[in-house]
Amino acid sequence: MRISAVFPAHNEEENIEQAVTEMRDVLRSICGGDAYEVIVVDDGSTDRTAEIVEKLSELDPGVRLIRHETNLGYGQAVKTGLQAGSLDYVFFTDSDLQFDVWELERLISFLDRADVVCGYRIERQDPWNRRFIAKGWNYLVRVLFYVPVRDIDCAFKIFKREALEGLSIESVGALINTELMIKLGRSGYGVAEVGVNHFPRAGGEQSGAKVSVIFTAFRELLRMRRYLKNIDMQERHHARRRALRGRV
Repeated sequence: MRISAVFPAHNEEENIEQAVTEMRDVLRSICGGDAYEVIVVDDGSTDRTAEIVEKLSELDPGVRLIRHETNLGYGQAVKTGLQAGSLDYVFFTDSDLQFDVWELERLISFLDRADVVCGYRIERQDPWNRRFIAKGWNYLVRVLFYVPVRDIDCAFKIFKREALEGLSIESVGALINTELMIKLGRSGYGVAEVGVNHFPRAGGEQSGAKVSVIFTAFRELLRMRRYLKNIDMQERHHARRRALRGRV
């Protein structure tokens, strides 16, 4: 089994070495003699994140660093990493150590029946304000769209690479997970969910509850709504034309 593992990272110097090292050990165990790669997308960090990853890559050619010179946003970092993954399966998770990457083995066991396997947090271990915002966000997304998973923003997902090929992703912020799952679900790809453990952040700062992040998410949400509405109108138009032709 050949797996590309992606870590988006912004100012994660306290966590990134442990995250990469643990991920490398997991992939060595799962992939055996097959190829693996750990891709860290440094999204304009101002701390030692990139420096630490560069040193790790010197010791292990399976570790790759991709740098954004400026902070382009979480969604753009995820997108860059997913597009850079070159192996048969692409996995991504956050670099803040809130997941046990050994639980990737549980997701892999479902890949024989699904194209995408997503984790859902059994018990979310974030501050109350972030949990509150996340609950409201999940409710809003479900009202506006059909989403084939219960924990839309859980950053613990593995994709068959062919499911990502040709997929157009526009989100640069927190909507990235929503956009991915909506478009994959509408394209007919099979999705499975597996419960995973979630842990408090050990170090560094969370940015998900920042006003700028929330504003970007809502702006992208409205854009996604308009995009899907236009697609639905086009589909209805084509269906109507096919129906009219059938009556002639």
